[in-house]
Amino acid sequence: MSIHFSKERWLEIEKNYSAWWKGELDRPLFKVTVKHAFEPEREKPPVPLLSQKTCHDFRYSAEEIIDALDYELSQSEFLGDAFPFVNMAAFGPGSLAGFCGARMDNSTGSVWYFPEERKEIQNIHIQYDRENKWVTRIKEIYRAGQERWGGMVLMSMPDLGGIQDVAAIFAESTELMCQLMDEPEEVHRLQSEVYQAFQEAYEDLNSVLMPLNPGYSDWGGLYSKEPSYILQDDFAYMISPQMFAEFGLPEIRKACEYLNNTIYHLDGVGNLNHLDYLLKEDINAVQWVYGAGQPSARHWMEIYEKIFNAGKGIEVIGDLDDFLALYGKYPERLYYHVLVDDEEGNAMKTMDEKDCLNDYCVVSRDRMHEVELLLAAVLRKEQGKNSYPLLPNNLI
Repeated sequence: MSIHFSKERWLEIEKNYSAWWKGELDRPLFKVTVKHAFEPEREKPPVPLLSQKTCHDFRYSAEEIIDALDYELSQSEFLGDAFPFVNMAAFGPGSLAGFCGARMDNSTGSVWYFPEERKEIQNIHIQYDRENKWVTRIKEIYRAGQERWGGMVLMSMPDLGGIQDVAAIFAESTELMCQLMDEPEEVHRLQSEVYQAFQEAYEDLNSVLMPLNPGYSDWGGLYSKEPSYILQDDFAYMISPQMFAEFGLPEIRKACEYLNNTIYHLDGVGNLNHLDYLLKEDINAVQWVYGAGQPSARHWMEIYEKIFNAGKGIEVIGDLDDFLALYGKYPERLYYHVLVDDEEGNAMKTMDEKDCLNDYCVVSRDRMHEVELLLAAVLRKEQGKNSYPLLPNNLI
């Protein structure tokens, strides 16, 4: 089976995403992946998809895992700015903690990391382990994917986690909050060690991925030709803007200096207190996640207005109506992605498993025509100019 993509498409992906990062693309980035758009050409492999639920299972070889992914990717259609993509966040958020010796627990179906033992902060020391079993496993999967796909599929960086978030795994969140006041020097020392581990992990894993990987990406799925990553600090939800400026921003600033392109994952209303600080930093874009129980994206226009006016790109997390609302006001700096489910609704059914081909924006197959029309509107300027199928054939 072959994946329905081409080198020519990758050149267009590189061109359009590079322009978007620079603020020079005159339309949004709009990724549409259609699940099971093509009939399978072989029997389904008896191997589960790599996910947070299955990532601990070493019974299957890296080659078998890639074969199962290839079976699914070969049935997918990639429209607009979509591309073949494997999201290695299947090893859970904060996987850097696991690479530094924390214990993984995915007994609930979601990955969490815990320290092997609780220690006083002055006794906690963080060091990236290149021979760690999770690091080794991920590298094996990378190599198997490159052997199978020859650079036609982009494999992402794992979800390494935010610097303070990883520090909070080892120091425990409530204890770390106290140490911000009682042991600020130790907190800075710990966070500096976590940042060093982050940079070592990033370089070590990319030494396997590059140069065959067609670019850089992370759990957010935003492509970049140059080194990039999605930054975050979920721990900051619990601290004041002044504390965030002292303890959160220094490592965020280091990452912005180290990487060519960055997007910031702003998670939950409690983190809005820090937005003004963040918008002064050299961050290219913001992913605003309002959280469960909150109004959807189109109800936060004042937040998007602030992000847009600061010259940052915007990732839209929401449904088609949310994207339409923002597209009407900000037609050039948006990034939106959607997975169109198959007829049986399998993507919806397996969302809780967090497999590495799913998306956090899924629409049912009966909305495919809406997606096609919206995609046509977004890409109207490019119709007739490109030699590759940005649009479904019936809309070209």
